[in-house]
Amino acid sequence: MVEGKAETLFGVSMSEVVQAQLRVLVKEERVKCRGPGNVEENKAAEQSVSVSISMHFGQREPYLLFSHSTPIFYTCLISTLFASDCQRLKTVSLDEMGRWNSDLNLHICKCIFSMLIFCATFCVGDTDPLDVAAINSLYVALGSPPLEGWKAIGGDPCLEEWQGVSCVFSNITALRLGGMNLSGQLGSNLDFPSIIELDLSNNQIGGAIPSTLSPTLRNLSLSANQLNGSIPDALSSLTQLSDLSLKDNHLNGQIPDAFPQLTGLMNMDLSGNNLSGQLPPSMGNLSSLVTLHLQHNQLSGTLFVLQDLPLQDLNIENNIFSGPIPPELLSMPNFRKDGNPFNTTVIPSPPAASPAPVAMAPSPEKSPWKVANNPSATTIKAPIPAIAERSFKTKKLVWIVAAGFLLFIALGVCLLMLWCFKRRSENKSYKKHNMNVYKRSLHKYTSNDSPFEATDDEKKGWCSKLPPLQPAPPHQLPIIPGENLLINRTISGNATKRQIVTNFIQVYTVSSLQQYTNSFSQENYIGEGMLGPVYRAELPDGKSLAIRKLNASASASMGQNHEQFLQLASSISKIQHANIVKLMGYCSEYSQRLLVYEYCSNGTLRDALHTDDKLQIKLSWDDRIQVSLGAARALEYLHDYFQPPIVHRNFTSANILLNDKLEVKVSDCGLGSLLSSGSSSKFSGHQLTANGYSAPEYEYGSYTLQSDVFSFGVVMLELLTGRKSYDSSLPRGEQFLVKWAVPQLHDIDALSKMVDPSLNGEYPKKSLSRFADIISSCIQHEPEFRPAMSEIVQDLLRMM
Repeated sequence: MVEGKAETLFGVSMSEVVQAQLRVLVKEERVKCRGPGNVEENKAAEQSVSVSISMHFGQREPYLLFSHSTPIFYTCLISTLFASDCQRLKTVSLDEMGRWNSDLNLHICKCIFSMLIFCATFCVGDTDPLDVAAINSLYVALGSPPLEGWKAIGGDPCLEEWQGVSCVFSNITALRLGGMNLSGQLGSNLDFPSIIELDLSNNQIGGAIPSTLSPTLRNLSLSANQLNGSIPDALSSLTQLSDLSLKDNHLNGQIPDAFPQLTGLMNMDLSGNNLSGQLPPSMGNLSSLVTLHLQHNQLSGTLFVLQDLPLQDLNIENNIFSGPIPPELLSMPNFRKDGNPFNTTVIPSPPAASPAPVAMAPSPEKSPWKVANNPSATTIKAPIPAIAERSFKTKKLVWIVAAGFLLFIALGVCLLMLWCFKRRSENKSYKKHNMNVYKRSLHKYTSNDSPFEATDDEKKGWCSKLPPLQPAPPHQLPIIPGENLLINRTISGNATKRQIVTNFIQVYTVSSLQQYTNSFSQENYIGEGMLGPVYRAELPDGKSLAIRKLNASASASMGQNHEQFLQLASSISKIQHANIVKLMGYCSEYSQRLLVYEYCSNGTLRDALHTDDKLQIKLSWDDRIQVSLGAARALEYLHDYFQPPIVHRNFTSANILLNDKLEVKVSDCGLGSLLSSGSSSKFSGHQLTANGYSAPEYEYGSYTLQSDVFSFGVVMLELLTGRKSYDSSLPRGEQFLVKWAVPQLHDIDALSKMVDPSLNGEYPKKSLSRFADIISSCIQHEPEFRPAMSEIVQDLLRMM
C-alpha cells in the first residue's frame, strides 16, 4: 500500500473542516477510462475511481490512501487525464491497492499519483453546473442587478468570487445579498444542491416564494421585501432548517401545515404580513423552537398547539387569537400578547353527570309510584301533589336567581356611570388647561409666505436613516388615555364593526409634542409646505422626529371628522418602502391634525443642488444617478404596489430628502387627497405651475400617474443642469427649465453645455446621453407617450 501525507502533497495542512467537507461533497465520482488497445483491453480498463479519505488514528495529519488492482489502469488513467475525459475531479483515490512486486511498478504508481494530484488542483475551482444554472436563473429573475461578477449565462461563481457568494470547493454554500436594493422576483429555480444559507433580506424583491427550495438550507432569510402570495408547502422539505425569517412582506393565506419534519427549527419570524387562519397542528412538532414571532398578522384560533414547545421568546401581538391562554405560555418571561381578543375568564368545568336511576320493583302497597298498566312501559307516573310541589320550588329558585342577576347588573351599571362621570370631569379640566397652553404657544408663530414662492420644506431635511423595510417601535412618548395602537370604531347604523388599523403607529398628545418642540418654537422650525409647517421634535435620548402640522386648508378638507383623519393616518402608515419617509405617529386633539415622521438632518435635494452653502453636499455624477434611481423606485412603489395606485401630486426636489449615505427618502406620500380637494387643489396647482413641475394636462384639471412621471422628469433635469425648475432671475426664455431644455436634449453639443458646471466635466458622455433620453421620454407633452415608472427604474439600473 502506498501512503502519502496530505501536508506533503498539498503543501498545507488539512483541517477537520476540510476533511468533513470532503466526506460530504466527494461522492462516488466516476471516471470512465478508455485506454488504447483492443476492445477486450478497453473493457477491462473501464472501471470506477472512487474516493476514500481515511484518518490514521494516532497521527496528527490525515492520510489519503490510494490503491488499484490491475496494471492496465496506468494506461487507462493517463489516457483519461490527457484526453480530458475527466469531467469533474475533486480528489481521487484508488479502491484497494495490492502490493506491487517490482520497484518499477511502484515508481510508475508514484508518478501517476503526482500527476493526479496536480490535475486535481486545477479541477477544484470549477463550480457545480447545477449551482451555475440556479444562480444564472436567479440573476435573470432579479432583473440583472449590478452585482459584481454575476452573469446571466455561464461563469464560475466560486473561482471568480462573485459578490455575496460563498463556496466550499466547487459548491455554492451561501448567498448573502441582504440590503443590496435588489428588485425583480426570485424566479422558479432556487434548487442549489448544497446551499446552507440564503439571505436576500432588506430588498424590494416581489412575486411569490418559489415552490422549489433546496433541502440543504439551514438559514433562510427573505424578510423586509415585497413578497406576496402564500407560504409554499415546499417548506416541509427543508428538514435541515434552523432559522426562518419571512417578516415584513405581503404574504397572505394560512400558514401551511408543513412542520412535521422540521424538528431542528430554532427561530421563526413570520411577523408583519397578512397571514390568517389558525396555527397548523404540525407546529406542535417543532421540538427545538426557541423564538417565534407572529405579530402584526390576522391569525386566529387558540394557542394550545404551542403549549408544549421549548419557547423562550413568543410575540403574537395584534392578531385575532382568542380563547383561554395555556398556563405554560403565561409563565414564559418573554411573552407578548397585546392586541388580541383573548377570553381570560375561567371557564367552569361541566357538572358531573348524575348516576342513572336504578330500576327497582315497586311495592303495590307501600310505593307512592304507580307503574303504567303496560308491563313494557318505561314511563313512571308520580302523584299530582308531588309534581305541583316540585314545580313550585323550581320556579321559586329561578325567580331568586333572576332577581340576583338583575341586581348585580344594576349595581355594575351604577358603578360604571359613576366612574365615567368622574373621568369626564378630570378630562375636562385636563383639556382646558392644555388648550390654553397650546393657544399661547401657537399665537406667537404664524407664516405669511406667498403661495407662489418655493415654500416647500427647506433649509433642513426631516428623515432619519432607518434599516430598509425594517419596522421599528416608536419612542414611547405620552399617549392619549384610552387610545390604542390598533384603533376600533363602530359606525352607527351599521351592524358590522369597521376596523381602522393604523399599522401600530404611536398616538401622541399635543402637550407631548409641545414639550419636544419647545412649544413649536422658531428654533425647531424646519420649513413650510403646501400642507403646513414642519417642526423638529427632540427626544430626551437625543433622537429626533419631524412634526407636520396640517394647515387650515388641509384640515378643512376633512372637516371635524376625526374618523376621516384616522383613516388618512392608517393609509399613510401602510406605505412602507426604503425610499419613502416613514410615518411614526399622529396627533388629533383640539381640532389640531399633526403627522409625526422620521427625521433626517442632511437636507433636501433642492438644498444640495441650489444652495451656495459651502458645507452643503456636493453630488457627483454617480450620486445623481443613484438619487434618480431611489426616487424612481419610490414612485414605482406608489404606482404599482397599491390598488388603486397612489398618485403623489406634489413631486418636487424639495420633497426628496437625503440621508447620510445620500439615499433617497421621498416625503408627502399619501397626502394627495388633501391636495386634490377644494382650495388646497387650487393652491397646489398654482404653486406647481409657478415652480415649473406641473404637467401640461394639469391646466385642464387632470392629474394622473403620468403627471407624476412628468414631475420626475423635471427633477432629473435639475440633476442634469443644476438649475431650478423655475428661476425668475434668468432671462425670460430661460426661466422655466423644461421650456429651455427641451430643444437641446437631443443636440450633443448643446447637451454638454447644459450639464451642471459643478461637475467639472467629470461624467461619461455615453451615460449623459442615456440620462437625457430618459428625461426626454418623461417630459413628453402627451401623457400617453410617457413611460411607466417601472420602465424608468429598469433604464436607470442599466446605467449603473
